[in-house]
Amino acid sequence: MEQQQQRLTAKDFDPELLKLFDRYVHGMIDRRGFLDGAGKFAVGGLTAAGILQMLTPNYAWAEQVTKDDKRITTMTLEYDSPKGQGKMKGYFAKPANMTGKLPAVLVVHENRGLTPYIQDVVRRLAVANFVAFGPDALTPLGGYPGNDDKGVEMQRTLDQNKIIEDFVEAVSVLQKRPESTGKVGAVGFCFGGSVCNQLAVRVPSLVASAPYYGGQPKAEEVAKIKAALMIHYAGLDDRVNAGWPDYEKALKANNIKYEEFVYAGANHGFHNDTTPRYDEAAAKLSQDRTWAFFNKNLRTTGQATN
Repeated sequence: MEQQQQRLTAKDFDPELLKLFDRYVHGMIDRRGFLDGAGKFAVGGLTAAGILQMLTPNYAWAEQVTKDDKRITTMTLEYDSPKGQGKMKGYFAKPANMTGKLPAVLVVHENRGLTPYIQDVVRRLAVANFVAFGPDALTPLGGYPGNDDKGVEMQRTLDQNKIIEDFVEAVSVLQKRPESTGKVGAVGFCFGGSVCNQLAVRVPSLVASAPYYGGQPKAEEVAKIKAALMIHYAGLDDRVNAGWPDYEKALKANNIKYEEFVYAGANHGFHNDTTPRYDEAAAKLSQDRTWAFFNKNLRTTGQATN
């Protein structure tokens, strides 16, 4: 559409409108609620529906590493999740000319299934010399539908506890893959950030976890964490950031190894390069930090725990 021809940024939108959109994509208001609220920002011939379209991801932008990049090999990987939703699928990538075994990274999507953006993150990790896997929580419903609004609706209908089990099982799948050293880290965004925090609690053998703007685990569960943590927050994300003080207090009380970064002026979703909320500087810095974090924690010598 015409308004997607040029790349808009968060600065092109009123902060109140971005907060309204955040509430919409996280199910706190429905489409009608967003359109009603966005109406007052619709000026100069722009409609509320047009504003929603401008804020909706444009996946033509989500190819920092193209699907046919010769440096990597990709495939659809199926696995059984007996405590979760059953037979699951995901997107698997590895360096094309890898020799020996490599550490592995689980990539956990947002609240709408395995979008092209998340697939691109999987490919980026393969280029960075990791084995990477992004499961699709929407597998039982046919997978990501190609439409974010529909994807959000679909994921909301699923048993959230079983989704967690699917990603717990995916860690085990990666630990056992023949390409993997058995050392596994996890990175996730939004919903996926929350899952990464849960995986750190649930999976003692997870070596490293890098949640992006994700909901925090219960304070009483923090003592179970064995993984190193690198936690990323957006400076303008009041909704998610509200849970950080209690999380930090619990981490310190239990002597958990962690690093935490807040990206000033960045919005929730700043790493997602398909929407106006994308912040190029924050996204690049945080990703560089995360890749370095995985290199440090997953490539160390010694026996991996399985």
